Amino acid sequence: MNKHGKKYVDAAKLIDADKFYSPKEAVELVKKTAVTKFDSSVDVSFRLGINPKYADQQVRGAMVLTHGTGKSKKVLVFAEGAKAEEAKAAGADYVGGQEFVDKIQGGWLDFEVCVATPNMMGKVGRLGRILGPKGLMPNPKVGTVTMDVTKAVSEIKAGKVEYRADKAGNVQAMIGKASFSEADLLDNYIALAQTLIKVKPAGAKGQYIKSITMSTTMGPGIAIDVLKADNAK
Repeated sequence: MNKHGKKYVDAAKLIDADKFYSPKEAVELVKKTAVTKFDSSVDVSFRLGINPKYADQQVRGAMVLTHGTGKSKKVLVFAEGAKAEEAKAAGADYVGGQEFVDKIQGGWLDFEVCVATPNMMGKVGRLGRILGPKGLMPNPKVGTVTMDVTKAVSEIKAGKVEYRADKAGNVQAMIGKASFSEADLLDNYIALAQTLIKVKPAGAKGQYIKSITMSTTMGPGIAIDVLKADNAK
């Protein structure tokens, strides 16, 4: 049987397990229930009424959070010539071509997002078995296969997050840090919720959002009222 620490138990006492909170109430509580010594991430999990195994019920994309995530991600860009120089100027941490293909095949994975220009995908495609399972493979659906590397890198550094439903229809995403103000966390949450509602698949039938839970790293979950999913109150 799992036993939680005293900080977790004390934090959990602040939450009514039988209540569904408004988004505004949830962000107020999530700041009070951060249990780590470091600046915890604030995450939200949406359980959607979809079956991702069907092509017309896919939920995947990317968006830029209003106030960023509070975390700067390491970005690798596969590009050559002028596009490589653009990527460096935009703040990419690593930029190159075949040399990085070789490094990754050798086990190097010191980056969190991978961007590539279309002409580089022939080389990057060889890394599918390595990058794919880790969610690092460049994909045009989320804007990481593009000729506009300046925009791609700038958005990632500014707080772009990817969202993707797993096999069970769950979407999890980070909306900031516990140190963020309540207003900024709420803005980021609303932006994410509105985006997920906007991209509701045509094949989804019945109730689309089944449940929403907000929590900090290692902290207790706070249930949000699905009827107020994108309500800023």
